Amino acid sequence: MKTRDVIDLVALGFLWGASFLFMRIAAPEFGAFALVEVRVAIAAVVLYVIAIVRGQHADIKPNWVPLGILGIHNTALPFLMFTWSMLHLTAGTGAILNATAPIFAAVVAWAWLGDKLNVSRALGLLVGMIGVWLLVRDKVSVSLGDSTLAVTAALGGSLLYGIAGNFTRRYASHIKPLAVATGSQISAALVLLPMAFLTWPEGPVSMTAWAAAIVMGVFSTALAYILYFRLIANTGPTNAITVTYLIPIFAMVLGALVIDEPITLAMVIGCAVILLGTSLATGVLRLPTRGR
Repeated sequence: MKTRDVIDLVALGFLWGASFLFMRIAAPEFGAFALVEVRVAIAAVVLYVIAIVRGQHADIKPNWVPLGILGIHNTALPFLMFTWSMLHLTAGTGAILNATAPIFAAVVAWAWLGDKLNVSRALGLLVGMIGVWLLVRDKVSVSLGDSTLAVTAALGGSLLYGIAGNFTRRYASHIKPLAVATGSQISAALVLLPMAFLTWPEGPVSMTAWAAAIVMGVFSTALAYILYFRLIANTGPTNAITVTYLIPIFAMVLGALVIDEPITLAMVIGCAVILLGTSLATGVLRLPTRGR
């Protein structure tokens, strides 16, 4: 990768890692629906302006069906799941669970699109599941408490990301990336608006929470999408997905520095194992093959 691509990759990892911190700060005051609505509405406005400037806004209306579907299961639902889970988990834990999204994408691609699941990828799925267990074994119980439900919600959000990636590949690959990002944010904002209105916080929201929500919408969503699609265009999807390895690191460090969240041994080990599984499942790492 060129120097600019490396800078984009690190910046993207920072922005998406910081989003977990922002959710931890703002979600307790906004609630999940209201916070996600603010986030995606701001991102939709910013991205639409950029799409107009670049002349790509015309691609949105003719493709409103696939973009509407993407807005629901690639933005609205996973954003809600992760935002609610951040009420009960640390930023680092949420980001580590988010790192399982490429593993789910590999499973969905195998089950839905018929992609081959070789030994390396199958081993990656197994290693990833072990990593999740190491990370959450002290948080999950049969009693279905808040932490158990939060872990389930985060993994459900990652699964939806995996489904959305394959949906985009099959039904939206002909649409320009900026139009995909813009249209999905607009549709997510429209879908979430009624529940956000009904669940809007009764009391005043602090300036700190508002600042976190606005920064998350502008930078961790709108700008992050632009960086991500630029990385895909410049380096390819395989290199772009390596941002997955940076997000948990930034989330854990920022959570520790800003809101004094602990970085536990279970988090470090679970993160390492999950990222190893992700690298195998996505083909970044492969088992050595026996020569003839």
